Amino acid sequence: MILPTTVVGSYSVPEWLERAKTDYHQQRISGAYLREIYDVAIKAAIKDQERAGIDIVSDGELRRDNDIDYFLERLPGVEIPHRAKSHYYDYYEAVVHRPIPCDDELPAMGLVEDFRFTRRQTDRAIKFSFTGPFSLSKRVRNEAYSSDADLMLAFAKILNREAKLLAQAGATFLQIDEPFLAGYPEQVELAVKAINAVVEGVDVEWAAHICYGNRHARPAWEGHYDFLFPAILEAHVDQLVLEFARKGYDDLALFERYHPPFKLGLGVIDVKNPDVETAELVASRIEKALAILPPDRIYVNPDCGLRHMPTQVAIEKLQAMSAGASLVRDKIFGRAAVHA
Repeated sequence: MILPTTVVGSYSVPEWLERAKTDYHQQRISGAYLREIYDVAIKAAIKDQERAGIDIVSDGELRRDNDIDYFLERLPGVEIPHRAKSHYYDYYEAVVHRPIPCDDELPAMGLVEDFRFTRRQTDRAIKFSFTGPFSLSKRVRNEAYSSDADLMLAFAKILNREAKLLAQAGATFLQIDEPFLAGYPEQVELAVKAINAVVEGVDVEWAAHICYGNRHARPAWEGHYDFLFPAILEAHVDQLVLEFARKGYDDLALFERYHPPFKLGLGVIDVKNPDVETAELVASRIEKALAILPPDRIYVNPDCGLRHMPTQVAIEKLQAMSAGASLVRDKIFGRAAVHA
């Protein structure tokens, strides 16, 4: 497909699900009950994406409280002394006292089961994302390694094993999210090294998503993507998924300057603004990228996850994104050819 539409990962968390998550952390409902709620919420999220015309869907990451904790509580060697939260979206305080065990006989993290559940719900292509080792290491107190780089690479080894299991289970499109990287621009080379350790030996379509944070629908940092270059050129990924709609499209010039080999996951929906874009606005944003890259190197997606958008707003934004991509396809190839 030309100009396929997809999502970054997370989907709108309805208020009833937020309450259920917080009730669980306050020990008012059981884990088994919460898992049943998750199943229902994920089925609905997938259906919303399908009806909006999204070509490559996700599970909405609705089992995850935030971008970090779901993985830390499953990573071997990470200790979380207090698991109760006043609000589900808060971060755990995690610590590593001893080196991370990397024995292949250790239990898996459960990501394969998440993927398989999603696979049973849809016939469409699936993007499965997980937070990368760089960002995970930034939320852990390191008392085991002489450097945070060693902790990061230990996490990468575990995530590489998970990626291999996901590929064996049928996953074909995996995305590494690094939401903290923009806050540490001087450490891009280290982050790239960790990303490459994750993808090593896993033959799937790999994407790396790098944004400026999306905490409560607000950016954590500001700036431009020039901090990524040229170090990011060494990343062994197929696609960069970047934020543009909120901050403008000047950074597209980096693709002219450096000619990276990657496809571009083009952010065309501002997930920090509840105003719904028009199809025509989305189309104009896609055309900005087409001035630099051919259509077969562009994926169309929101800037970041839709977690903080009200559900109806998220649906309308995805509908506008799909309609805008269709407008551009019609313009490039002719309406009759596209719909044939």
